[in-house]
Amino acid sequence: MFKLNRRRGFTLIELLIVIAIVTILVTIAAVKLPRVLMSAREMAALKAVKAIQTAEVMYLSHFNRYAVSLTELGPPQTGEPNASAGDCIGADVSNGTKQGYKYTVTGRPGGYTVEAVPESYGSSGSKTYYSDESMTVHEHEGPEPATIQDPVVK
Repeated sequence: MFKLNRRRGFTLIELLIVIAIVTILVTIAAVKLPRVLMSAREMAALKAVKAIQTAEVMYLSHFNRYAVSLTELGPPQTGEPNASAGDCIGADVSNGTKQGYKYTVTGRPGGYTVEAVPESYGSSGSKTYYSDESMTVHEHEGPEPATIQDPVVK
């Protein structure tokens, strides 16, 4: 009788084809990864600006005025919340930087402004954000800080 000669494993050609396909997929993913990460940082910055807006409203309800700095919105070093540290946002945002963006809160008569700009334009973000007591967020695509004249984020 005839014995069938069964082979085990893969041929060299089959292995090379699989390696080539995996290499192509990794190359495509590596090219898109920085843009995806930057987009995620921009979305996180937008969410942080909205969180600062909410914190300002909380601060206003507790202390009858808007906070004039991130420190006033942040947690106290020790003890209970007070006007110099209202404990309305976390320490990560109140320090002024988070996930590649720099945040500033500035007080003005009867209100406040919030700005978020990338620490490194083009790598940590390509958009800047602006907001005030009107609770709208304005977005600017470019290295210049966003202003009230820029389009509103929807």
